[in-house]
Amino acid sequence: MTSSPVSGEAPVFGWDVGGAHVKVSVTTRAGVLADVAQWACPLWQGIAHLERVIDAVFERWPGAADATARHAVTMTGEMVDLFGDRAQGVRTLTRVLAQRLGPRTMFFAGGNEQGGWLARSACADGWRKVASANWLATAQWVATCVPDAVLVDIGSTTTDIIPIVGGRVIARGSNDAERLITGELVYQGVVRTPLCGVAHRIVFRGETAGVMNEWFATTADVYRLTGELWPEHDQHPSADNGPKTEAASRARIARMIGRDAADASDGEWRRFAQTWRHEQLRALETNLARVSAQDAALAAAPIIGAGCGRFLAAALARQEARGYIDFARLAGVPGDDATRAEWVSTCAPSVAVALLAATAGTNRAMGDEASPRAA
Repeated sequence: MTSSPVSGEAPVFGWDVGGAHVKVSVTTRAGVLADVAQWACPLWQGIAHLERVIDAVFERWPGAADATARHAVTMTGEMVDLFGDRAQGVRTLTRVLAQRLGPRTMFFAGGNEQGGWLARSACADGWRKVASANWLATAQWVATCVPDAVLVDIGSTTTDIIPIVGGRVIARGSNDAERLITGELVYQGVVRTPLCGVAHRIVFRGETAGVMNEWFATTADVYRLTGELWPEHDQHPSADNGPKTEAASRARIARMIGRDAADASDGEWRRFAQTWRHEQLRALETNLARVSAQDAALAAAPIIGAGCGRFLAAALARQEARGYIDFARLAGVPGDDATRAEWVSTCAPSVAVALLAATAGTNRAMGDEASPRAA
């Protein structure tokens, strides 16, 4: 987490309510980012985890509990198996959030370059526009800064690869089902992804071995061993609920190919982790190529890296000989503030939705439900 003073001039709170984390950002009305934080939130285990996070937000920023506070919300949490379907998830989440956050709570619904907004009363019918729209919030805001780009947001669980041409988001998919087809959504991240979901066969000591289809290890084990996973992003239990240490990670990745950690040296297991990294990077590279092929302007467009796994986005840029821009730089974070940049880039959708709400003329749209539908 990172902190700086929050202005008294009616701040906007941007929420990204996921299935595993809740990310909240604060901007001034003038669109200046003031603060950002993330909390682990295993929503599939019950709505009480979201209530707990809301309490933590109110403790960190007491002004967020004020009835005059403005809240802009996007989400992916409606996908968790706590809910019977996505419509129920959106209805439940919007109800809980609106009740706790107050009357000036609006929900991002995409729709155009400036972003569309729905009041809670319109979300039951408009749930398809609200569901899993956080990627679009990030992309729409990035499009206001960089006219031609590929946004690559690599989180703990998923990766978004979003094309931007001429200052417009040109994604072919509008929901998760469509984006899984187009390659704009890749269900791989750098913390929670089971390794058997990254590769079914993998090279170890010069031989290709089958991978056990068991949840023995996750990508967090790989990036602990490569040294690229920032400890503060390592917020979820390991696959076996064991220690989140290098020694324990070696044991877990060894198990994926039927071995024990004692079967090889620490250096060999570190090289094996690099092999897993290569396999994941190759999957992302394949989908980047699919997305980039749809418009000639994307061939040389820079990659905008976001998410706790954006070190892989930077690696993709190097492989592709593209420019690379960190999301935090676009949000105005100085280059010498690495900790703040880490959190701002990790919480990109919450930052984007707050900035869109603060700068896109949403004062009317985010009023006291006077306008239940605002485009």
